[in-house]
Amino acid sequence: QVQLVESGGGLVQPGGSLRLSCAASGTIFQTYAMAWYRQAPGKQRELVARITHYDGTDYAGSVKGRFTISRDNAKNTVYLQMNLLKPEDTAVYYCNSGVRERTTRKTDNYWGQGTQVTVSS
Repeated sequence: QVQLVESGGGLVQPGGSLRLSCAASGTIFQTYAMAWYRQAPGKQRELVARITHYDGTDYAGSVKGRFTISRDNAKNTVYLQMNLLKPEDTAVYYCNSGVRERTTRKTDNYWGQGTQVTVSS
């Protein structure tokens, strides 16, 4: 049993900052790549940022230079620091993680429930 829980979303003015967190818990043997996705109303879910177990990172072009993804492997937690936020960043943000389950030793991808980020003046 593995769960991912996001936190840190909310309302922020354009140019402001937010820090999202996502903690994985349960029967975890090891986490692998973790990522943040987002989905705005009427649009498909898109990859925002991804980080490997060894801290290699990838970013969507629309957020590169503004967002920073990081992780704490001891806490099975991934973060997304969002700076210089724009109205077009408004979306539900979801975290995703590859997890090897402790009892079955199977590896699968898990999703959080999502957290709302609204950028508006």
